[in-house]
Amino acid sequence: MAEPDKTTLRKQLIERRAALSADEVARASEGAVSLVRTLFEWKNATEALLYWPVRGEIDLRPLMAELWQRGCRVLLPRCRPDQPGEMDLACAACEDELVPGAFSIMEPDAEKCPAVDACCPQIALVPGVGFDRKGNRLGFGGGYYDRLLATDGMHDTLVVGVAHEFQLIDSLPTQPWDKPVHVVCTEEELWRP
Repeated sequence: MAEPDKTTLRKQLIERRAALSADEVARASEGAVSLVRTLFEWKNATEALLYWPVRGEIDLRPLMAELWQRGCRVLLPRCRPDQPGEMDLACAACEDELVPGAFSIMEPDAEKCPAVDACCPQIALVPGVGFDRKGNRLGFGGGYYDRLLATDGMHDTLVVGVAHEFQLIDSLPTQPWDKPVHVVCTEEELWRP
């Protein structure tokens, strides 16, 4: 039997995540957040890249609040207008500096939070539609995170893919430009390929 292609897998995983109840998402998020807190890079981060959760993704907002309380530099992606597949990183100091952006995802307000020219986060927590046990990531297909993770500032960053346990599968079809993650964090495990 042939492996499903990216389009089929993406559709199946998105549908399964969309079917989760708010309680299921909250429980899974609580478990994943607890596991992230055990990572050395998390405990010692002075700069971290996170994402704003949408459509049933693992909710990392408690971690964001912790970083702000610790005085860490919190980086969030912001899609570039009229440049599909391209994101900038901007530093937000609190939730009040976030506004709805592309795809209705909260992102740093361009008027309050200029794009950063250089960054070297110790840890990057990234979403995905799916991950496999080799660290490969399946996104929505726009290449946003593949481009971002290929930038110079990410070379020494521990990249953690964050997802529900059912989104961690044995094997994903890959392309040469796909950027893998170093760790996959679900509500049940920290998987290091």
